[in-house]
Amino acid sequence: MFGKHQKRTHPYCAALIAAAGSSTRYGGENKLLQTLDGIPVLVRTLLTIDRVEGIDEIVIAAREDELLPYAELCKTFGLRKPVKVIVGGATRTESVLRAALEASPETEFFAVQDGARPLVTVELIDEVLDAARVYLAAAPAVPVRDTIKVAHDGIVERTPDRSALFAVQTPQVFAADLLKAALQSAIAGGATITDDCSAVERMGKEVHLTEGSEENIKITTPVDLAIAEAILQRRGE
Repeated sequence: MFGKHQKRTHPYCAALIAAAGSSTRYGGENKLLQTLDGIPVLVRTLLTIDRVEGIDEIVIAAREDELLPYAELCKTFGLRKPVKVIVGGATRTESVLRAALEASPETEFFAVQDGARPLVTVELIDEVLDAARVYLAAAPAVPVRDTIKVAHDGIVERTPDRSALFAVQTPQVFAADLLKAALQSAIAGGATITDDCSAVERMGKEVHLTEGSEENIKITTPVDLAIAEAILQRRGE
């Protein structure tokens, strides 16, 4: 671990960075090491997290072969917060739980962030943190713009009311004990979940939604990277 703790006036929060994926949909290349205007995707995500006053440390869950490269990137780009890079699990759920268990024992809240969301902003993160301190579970989301169909074997079964559908983003922020219990329960129950809110919902807990951003995209394919480049150019970054 490197970096120093800063004096704080908020509940201790650890950012857990999900960075252990296989990048299958990106064609096998590590999407987190692809560059956006010369800076790796993962680093852009981390630099924003590093600027958030309400986050005190960063734990990155990575593939074993990426431990050293990620640690070196953190040093190269001068992250100020304490950073720990740990080996993730076979699934996202296992990776996030491992990261949570490696965080400081004084942690009161966890902010779970996709390593592949490099355009997240400090303002968006602050809003989610504020909501989580009140509701114990919060996540940013944007309304779904497309009409969604539920289908089976290529046949449409129903069309959900679009006004009630939201695309959830990260960071997703939770009270520490709540998230650890939810992830442990999901793993023990063999549940297949694609985000951390789902684990908490499975426990019967409510998740409060805050306003997300259309720009807070997740880099999944090369097309997403091109879109992110365009957004950066429009921002003037």
